[in-house]
Amino acid sequence: MFCSRRTTGSRNDPLPHRGTLGDPRSDAHRRAHRIFGTAGPGPADGRNALAGPTGRPCCLKESERQMSHHGTGPQSQQSFLPLRRRGIQRLAGATWHSGRSVWSDETEGRTLAVDRMEVVERTAPEHVAGLLGVEPTAQVWSRKRRYVLDARPVLLSTSYLPADLVAGSAITREDTGPGGIYARLAELGCKPVRFREEIRCRMPSAEESRQLDLSAGSPVVLIRRTAFAEGGRAVEVSEMTLDSTSYVLEYEFDA
Repeated sequence: MFCSRRTTGSRNDPLPHRGTLGDPRSDAHRRAHRIFGTAGPGPADGRNALAGPTGRPCCLKESERQMSHHGTGPQSQQSFLPLRRRGIQRLAGATWHSGRSVWSDETEGRTLAVDRMEVVERTAPEHVAGLLGVEPTAQVWSRKRRYVLDARPVLLSTSYLPADLVAGSAITREDTGPGGIYARLAELGCKPVRFREEIRCRMPSAEESRQLDLSAGSPVVLIRRTAFAEGGRAVEVSEMTLDSTSYVLEYEFDA
């Protein structure tokens, strides 16, 4: 199966062990950590997209988009209930395989929207190419979104997926369908079976502050997730910038 192959380097390979991030000695692992350790403009830009029955975002009207920029002053921030992000449970295959969003349990009873979205094919950023185990000039599909919860911007997110894997699928469209991109990857024979998330904090760039409507002095949380299919192939890299005051990050697991 295509997804069962693990990309490895050869003597002439400029990126040995590309895509094999389980090995902390790999060039891809070191390069990605250097990139992740630097500040830069946050992801997200683009156009439109409310939580439907499955918790998936759908389109917002222009008037609703404008409303999402209001009510984010100090008084509103004090009354905003932080989102409890369950980092392990949210990625369980039973969730997206049943057609539900990874957001569904976390946002029950609340209004989640994507008010800016851009889905394009582009050349992979160097560090993303290393994480995905593709050539530096390879094409990827990039999905940029800004998430708004209860009329407050909380998250900027960009996902990268190999173009040769997802070409022609719903992953290349704004609406990926029930269960989102992980359900579509499963249909392509590349179901994610393992995830890695890396987390760090820093002060935001000017663009991140503007996009998230941050108060002065508010830091952001960066989360980078890599999804792996059976056999170790990396099938998605997702880079997220969170408003730290809008989240509680919860990790519950067995001893």
